[in-house]
Amino acid sequence: MEDLKPLLDSYTAGPIIIAGPCSAESRRQVMQTAAALAAGGVRIFRAGVWKPRTKPGGFEGAGEQALGWLAEVRRTTGMYIATEVATGRHAELALKAGIDILWLGARTSSSPFAVQEIADALSGSDAAVLVKNPVSPDLELWSGALERIYNRGIRRLAAVHRGFSLYETGIYRNDPHWSVPVMLRRRYPSLPVLCDPSHIGGRREAVAQLSQQALDLGFDGLIIESHISPGEALSDAAQQLTPDELLRLTSTLKVRGESRDDMPITEMRAEIDSLDDELLALLSRRMEVSGRIGEYKRRHGIKILQPERYDELLSSRSAHGLKLGLDVKFVREILRIIHEESIRRQM
Repeated sequence: MEDLKPLLDSYTAGPIIIAGPCSAESRRQVMQTAAALAAGGVRIFRAGVWKPRTKPGGFEGAGEQALGWLAEVRRTTGMYIATEVATGRHAELALKAGIDILWLGARTSSSPFAVQEIADALSGSDAAVLVKNPVSPDLELWSGALERIYNRGIRRLAAVHRGFSLYETGIYRNDPHWSVPVMLRRRYPSLPVLCDPSHIGGRREAVAQLSQQALDLGFDGLIIESHISPGEALSDAAQQLTPDELLRLTSTLKVRGESRDDMPITEMRAEIDSLDDELLALLSRRMEVSGRIGEYKRRHGIKILQPERYDELLSSRSAHGLKLGLDVKFVREILRIIHEESIRRQM
């Protein structure tokens, strides 16, 4: 993806900010929200037109008529407009309505069939397309969705990180699992990557911190949900900000510059390189011992997997890691990976 174009040719320097309600609920709600955001300098307005929910019975969007409301936003405010598409027919209607940016949601990007259908519908257009990560932290599935769009000639392309739905829920609605978008960026250095802190956080109080974390990690912009009256929103009410709240948030965000070779960070990076070498050497020694244990088990007819031993290891190492100032979840994840590799060696 070396020949990607800018997402929007006339967008000014700095992080891209895309804002607007989760759903386009009425013309009045759309126009009032857009006017307030435009007055504060936001240049890209987003709103969902088709909103299939996890379970039936809730508000599922105003449908095709809402495309006209978005087009009116473009005419009256000069903002770019963006909406989600989940089928080839959605994409065709959005292009016909003059939508500037289309995005594929997490459920859509999880299905190669749906992605290919949309990619075929977009073929030959100069549309700007955002691809959100799949529901699960699957880098290959995310890459595949991006490549399907790219292979149909789309060159205004970006990824959106909105977190992952995991079996164990934490403090956020969706687990950030920041390593996945970081790996995506390494794979496609020229691909812009945006963050959706609204869907990661699931509550408005978390949006500011997540937004700053994303920019600190070098993300190119943010897509944030904003509603003129969040308490009355028909979908995702808890995570939407008022336009005033959003503008206050964006005014406090800090964009970090690139590091310089003459900065002390060079020495600290050298120290990290040395420590990484030590870690790898220790892991190699640990796996060598695991291999010896596997040989012993084979000779004496002992089963490989010992759940009691693993539970004891998790408990004692997590407690020790906590004493050392390490996050327990971090320690347990490392131990899980090491244990899986040990089992593989012993097999």
